Amino acid sequence: MSKLNVHQAIAQSLLDHGADTMFGLMGDANLFMVDHYVQQLGGTFVTVAHEGSCVLAAMGYSQISRKVGVATVTHGPALTNCVTALVEAVRGGYPMVLLAGDTPVAAPHHLQNIDQRELIKATGAQFEQMRSPETAAQDVARAFYRAQVERQPIVLNMPVEYMWEPAGPLAPPRPVFTEPRGVAQSDTLDEAIGMIASARRPLILAGGGAKHAREALVKLADRLEAPLATSLRGKGLFNGHPYNIGLFGTLSSPAGYEVMGQADCIIAFGSSLSFYTTDHGKLMDGKRVVHVDISPEAIGGSRPPEAGIVADAVSGAETILYWLDEAEIPGSGFTNDLEAGTLTHHPIPANNAPEGYINYVDALVALNEALPAERIFVNDVGFCILEAWARIDVPDPQSFITTGNFTCVGLGLQTAIGAAKAAPDRTVVLVTGDGGFAMGGLGEFHTAVREGLNIVVVIANDSAYGAEHVQFTARQMDPSMSHLEWPDFSAVAAAMGAKTVRVTSPETLDEAVVAASGTLDGPVVVELVLKADDMPTPRV
Repeated sequence: MSKLNVHQAIAQSLLDHGADTMFGLMGDANLFMVDHYVQQLGGTFVTVAHEGSCVLAAMGYSQISRKVGVATVTHGPALTNCVTALVEAVRGGYPMVLLAGDTPVAAPHHLQNIDQRELIKATGAQFEQMRSPETAAQDVARAFYRAQVERQPIVLNMPVEYMWEPAGPLAPPRPVFTEPRGVAQSDTLDEAIGMIASARRPLILAGGGAKHAREALVKLADRLEAPLATSLRGKGLFNGHPYNIGLFGTLSSPAGYEVMGQADCIIAFGSSLSFYTTDHGKLMDGKRVVHVDISPEAIGGSRPPEAGIVADAVSGAETILYWLDEAEIPGSGFTNDLEAGTLTHHPIPANNAPEGYINYVDALVALNEALPAERIFVNDVGFCILEAWARIDVPDPQSFITTGNFTCVGLGLQTAIGAAKAAPDRTVVLVTGDGGFAMGGLGEFHTAVREGLNIVVVIANDSAYGAEHVQFTARQMDPSMSHLEWPDFSAVAAAMGAKTVRVTSPETLDEAVVAASGTLDGPVVVELVLKADDMPTPRV
């Protein structure tokens, strides 16, 4: 093989590391790399409209494909446009590599020159500098290795003047070590076992860090006769279990919330026990908490537990189960007092929607029943999303992506694009508010159309910023400052080439159900026309 230039070596390295799909925008510093990746190597490059979108798309792709997501932008303003998206990816713990160009070192007064290392540090992402043309492939390999091991975005900084220089040898992918599975014997473990053994009403809580541990956690729960619950990021983990109470915290069902209140011991696996999961701490009052997590810094981050165990969720559950059996501890009997199969039910409130509007809960229930069971659910951020979290089901936690880690409105559609590219044979369901769709969805919607992606975009359009509307009305103030008159989103989406339904009545809701449940050949927009005063107010 003839000697490769740096831009060719980078492109080849991406494919060598299993990255056959990349999201981005081309510019001076990355166009030749992207061209070689596509034209000579056959890689798939998805062009987006805004640089931040490529980071979000790579994030969604990573979640569904379980691979390192890859994105690329050029220098200066292209990278500053990625800041919010990078913060979201950092806080969500998504492994991805962002290949960012940099202005020539010899041109310090270049109009697009900034200190890119300092910019990236502010987001929490990690920065890798391409050291020389000779080390280009090695630097790509290190970025991929760090993304996998640290489970966060790595920004690889590529000086533009390197691109046509001769590159050094290609570097094979580095082996990634497996996480330790053992649980250290200690007084803390003994104390934890004692607390669990003496509990009369124990409850198992699983978070995003326990997505892989369903079997082990169900065995432990059945042995303890304990109900099961998840945080938001563990949504769907215990589907089908008779004593699954669903989401733990402010989004729980009334029956589930009552069970949580009765519990005297919470055994949490891979959950951050956040402000919302614990309902402002109320759900932990008067309870002993055993917190199991692979990361020591995650234990006690929001609430100091009575016992913390550093372990993977599977090995932690297996160790607890072993010692319970060794000590011949009987089951608690807690689930004997619970009615199996009823603990996740959310009642449906009365329909108060005036003529010309649809009831939001009725619409979510109808869509949830009609959409394919093996859906992928992506949410934007907004007041309307709280009800959607409770009403839209997922087959498993891996099929659920929240863009709420930084609680920034307008990141949903871009993330859904990446998820849809990773699973072209599945339906991706995006629920977004009107403000979120206007902020981030409209600008990127044509990418979904151009790529022919199977995304059902549900827009909750109450012509208002919902959280602000609620705050104004709660104080008996005029809420008009929170109201906005948007264009007809369905008409705009139709003009871009999508199938759309504007839902203003039960009859048009039926049309939307048919459109969303059928075989898709591109995006479908379901615009729910809602009354701001009729929106449900979940417990927050």
